[in-house]
Amino acid sequence: MSCSACVASVREQRNLSIFLFQKTPEEMSRLLKMCFLLISMNHAEITRSQDSEDLPPLLHKAVEEVIAGKYLNALLDVLYFQSSNVWTADLLTKVMAYFHAQEVMFTLRSLQMSIKSYLKNLLYQPRKLLSELQQLDQQQFQTAMKYLFNSKKEHLEIGNIILDWGKTRERIFQSPGVNRTLFLVTLDKCFLALSALDCVDILSQVLRVSAVNYLQPDVVGSLPNLLLEDAFRNLSSLFKDLYDRTSASTQRALYGWMKQILQKSYNMSVNIYLYKTEFNESTSWVGAESLWILGRYMVHLPLEEILKIGLNEIRLFISYDNATKQLDTVYDITPELAQALLERINSSGFDMRNTSTLYRLGLLVCFYDDLEQMDAAVARALLHQMIKCNQLRGFQAKVHELKSQLLNIAMQNQTLNETLGSLSDAVVGLTSSQLESLSPEAVHNAVATLNQVSGWAKSQVMILSSKYLSYEKVLSFYNVSQMGALVTGIGTWSLHSMNPRELAQIIRGTTSQYLSDLSPAQQQGILRKIAASGDFSSSVKDIQGAFFKEVSLSDLWKQTGFNSSMLKEKELRSSQALYLYELLSKENHPVDLLSTGQLVKGVTCQLFESMDTDLFLDNFEFFEMNLHLLSPYQVNCLAWKFWQVSNVSIPPFLLLALPSEYLEYVTGPLCVPFLERLGKTGMDLLNPSHHKRDAVLQKVQECLNSSIADEYDVDLLGNLICHLPPAFLHGRMSLKAMAAALHQFKVCQQLSHEQMTEIKYQLHQLYGSSNNWTAETTLDVGQFIALLSKEELNILAEKFPDVILQITKTIGPVSSAEDLLSAVFESVSNGTGSIRLSLSRADCLRTRAPSSNEIIKLGEANVFWSVQELKCMDPGTFDKNVELLGAVSGFNSSQLTALKEKAKQVWGLLPDWRSYQIISLGRIALALTEQEITELDLRSIDTVAVLSQQTEWTLTQARAILQGFLDDSGQTISTLKSFDLVGLGAVLCALNSTEITSIRTAEFSAAIARIGLLFCSTPALRQFKKMTESVFGAATSWNGSVLQEIGTIAGGLNEDELKAFDKRLMPYFQPSAVRHIPPEIFQALSPEQLANLGPENAAMVTGLQREHLDASQLQSLGLALEGARTSSPGTQSTAASPQEGQSPAPSGAPCLSGFGIWLCAVFTLHLPF
Repeated sequence: MSCSACVASVREQRNLSIFLFQKTPEEMSRLLKMCFLLISMNHAEITRSQDSEDLPPLLHKAVEEVIAGKYLNALLDVLYFQSSNVWTADLLTKVMAYFHAQEVMFTLRSLQMSIKSYLKNLLYQPRKLLSELQQLDQQQFQTAMKYLFNSKKEHLEIGNIILDWGKTRERIFQSPGVNRTLFLVTLDKCFLALSALDCVDILSQVLRVSAVNYLQPDVVGSLPNLLLEDAFRNLSSLFKDLYDRTSASTQRALYGWMKQILQKSYNMSVNIYLYKTEFNESTSWVGAESLWILGRYMVHLPLEEILKIGLNEIRLFISYDNATKQLDTVYDITPELAQALLERINSSGFDMRNTSTLYRLGLLVCFYDDLEQMDAAVARALLHQMIKCNQLRGFQAKVHELKSQLLNIAMQNQTLNETLGSLSDAVVGLTSSQLESLSPEAVHNAVATLNQVSGWAKSQVMILSSKYLSYEKVLSFYNVSQMGALVTGIGTWSLHSMNPRELAQIIRGTTSQYLSDLSPAQQQGILRKIAASGDFSSSVKDIQGAFFKEVSLSDLWKQTGFNSSMLKEKELRSSQALYLYELLSKENHPVDLLSTGQLVKGVTCQLFESMDTDLFLDNFEFFEMNLHLLSPYQVNCLAWKFWQVSNVSIPPFLLLALPSEYLEYVTGPLCVPFLERLGKTGMDLLNPSHHKRDAVLQKVQECLNSSIADEYDVDLLGNLICHLPPAFLHGRMSLKAMAAALHQFKVCQQLSHEQMTEIKYQLHQLYGSSNNWTAETTLDVGQFIALLSKEELNILAEKFPDVILQITKTIGPVSSAEDLLSAVFESVSNGTGSIRLSLSRADCLRTRAPSSNEIIKLGEANVFWSVQELKCMDPGTFDKNVELLGAVSGFNSSQLTALKEKAKQVWGLLPDWRSYQIISLGRIALALTEQEITELDLRSIDTVAVLSQQTEWTLTQARAILQGFLDDSGQTISTLKSFDLVGLGAVLCALNSTEITSIRTAEFSAAIARIGLLFCSTPALRQFKKMTESVFGAATSWNGSVLQEIGTIAGGLNEDELKAFDKRLMPYFQPSAVRHIPPEIFQALSPEQLANLGPENAAMVTGLQREHLDASQLQSLGLALEGARTSSPGTQSTAASPQEGQSPAPSGAPCLSGFGIWLCAVFTLHLPF
């Protein structure tokens, strides 16, 4: 029988899967016992044997295992037997005779389905799989490991059968529960059955999938503590590679495991050390070799252990060629441990001021403290090595302070101009006034160093770019290519003034990697100049990545010569994708278009519906791989299409996109694939309504049998755990599950207060009182320490101040973290030592002043400085840290005003403020009054573009910024370029109707997508809508790509225009546009239009808009929210019983007779996925 015949046979019996799932356990067991019989068949029919002779021992064992129900054991025995024996007709006759005696009757189809169901159920029940794997004998286990991990071939040949083993293995490893099972069974059995080196290799393959979830401290206790040297080295190396993916407690546990083995080796005098000493209490077990093996884990060595390390051992370790590589990775080392190691290295005879020694110190240089009588050359060498210090987990304030001290030493007897190129990334610590003092020639000469430095503030980049370009005089492709990251400091007008051919070279050259870092105004400046040159058609095809999204739809309409291959490296907006897909579909096959990835954004519901069954099923993988690029409406269309062509084989997670009642079909064996895929995809992507979300979560709880029992359930849930209701978390999650779930909770985007409360309860249950937490526990709890009381936080901050600071830096501005930030502020303040009193003003004599060190450490916690303390800040401190202070989101208006006044004190009169100073203000600029804004120099669109990013301007402030830009730049509304419009951003909302109509159409059309992101008032949107009609024609003629392009501008449509839209266009309104349609206009939508809004748009309808709808309209809106089908011919819009059907089997190996029938059943029946 050919494989195509197999597939045809399956298609003829579309109800087989339903039939199979209705079998009782006894019937299923009977079917499964037939499995081995088919293995030994060479014909489709059973023939009676006249006699039954003895079978080979292994085959006899396998037959007995089938009879006993140990199907996995039998399968592995058969695979092992097949690897060294040939099946003969005589042998097959004996096997058949043996089975015939069991009086088992079967059909081919039912047996094929039973095999598929057995494998599916086994791999969807990883706990049962673990139990079965643990019961394997040594030979069976070795066979299983061989086929899973040591087979490098994509296809396996067994006789005349070719198996797609590579794809099968890939599917097995995609199951998180199966991976955990393989990890646990490897720990349990592998080191007894296989060589240690082979087991380490297997562990490596499994752990790289998800080390965080599997490697918990209690599991580390199961690691073997008797290993040969090579195996121990390899396993230690694996754990070093996985260090950042494991919890702090696991890191500590792994250090303990490594220490135990190293100590034992030392005490037994095993020859793994290059230098050997007799044991005594004053000698450490830590030698050169053990430091090399520990690698990053050396940060867990106790301070007293480091001080006991033999000097000869330290000397040997530092002499190793890879010492630098080891020390370059100790990102979480503390200053105390680093300085202890430096002390031992110094005592061992190394010259600590020799450049070669400094190079070997790795990240230890970040804590170098011997600065006395240091010469400038050594300081510069240290600064060069300290460029890597930004990788440290914390202590950046200390690093900043050290760099500042070294900077002063490095510039002894030299000017900043002379030393600029040798200061490495310490130049980031230079103040704006220091950078301003540089000569253009010095910046030009040092650009090769400056362009590699990271961490620049926007204001610093502006100064350096200006200096560099003032030396070069002419802005050319070559000059720009030398600037590296500094290219972002080039002014928009400067970019727009470049020769278009030079700009085209930039787009094609190596500098293109920095184009996505440019502001939208800068990108628009480049695009408009190229477009005006007449060479846009060829240049636009060279634009790669996110930069392409800035190309306007109206510009795309003018281009020709596009093909699908050009789009593979480009990111597209939905409007671009809709247009390009329609354009290219006229001459390209769907496979070519969908394979680009980004073009899936352009597939309409009508395109889904027009695909024939085979085309759709053959190309479904493109949609599945790019699900994150699809809108909820597209996913809804995708789900309906799949339901139409193959409702039995629809991927269960797609049922979420259908009306809630379709979730009823997720039962029994469909639960696991439903949860697994939904956990990987994330429910947010499918954007269900609140009602549907509740139904989904109810289904999730049903599938979990109303509890989260252990880590296997956590594996299965994935991202779904972020959405579980608090009541379900309370009392339904075991502590074992919570330990595994903590990492997953930490990556949840939005947890409710109620969920947080339950997590806090679980944390106390898991770890006990926070008074007894270790530093590792505190790190593992991470941002959830913000849930603790102020008293608990104060205790932790006192015990682990550096740990708390490290955690706080990762939280950012969170309203619920106020107590945490307060504790951090008090900890830093109390740890400063003597209080620095300001002497600059009479009213500051009794007031402490913030220091640079404190401001750097505190981050968001700077919000707790009082207004008086901010007023008393030293001018130099403000000048150094203005960007950090301007980034604090929690400052109130009084604090911002105090900082604004400090800026005036430091920088002088407002008209004298430079662009880079205005930009550096951040939120502090919000304190400027309308009068003060008019005094600023706002001639640069780049300055205004940064100001417009603040979202808290009042309308009068925004109007003052707009007027200031027009006055200072000498422009009127009618002379504004597209990049001016883009740079003005939200300030455009301050335009009146007359001003909007005076914008030039060509410039407006280029900026329209950016303007469509603004949340302006209804009168402004109505006027922008009129401008849009001058670009795209009357509103009644707009298509889906235009609606996607104009965004919120569609909120300016009037009642008649809105009613005139075809219902099929309703999903193409952007969600933000739906919210901006006034309720009195929104109510003009017909029930048919509302029903076709799509789930995402329907979810954006406001309460006020709803209040204006009648019962019929509300019912239609409900249909849209549910994702109901309203317009497709030949399908029902409500759930119905599944039609008899079966998904087509994938093509694969030929379905040969005999043994091949069984193999084809296993490897071509879509296996367990």
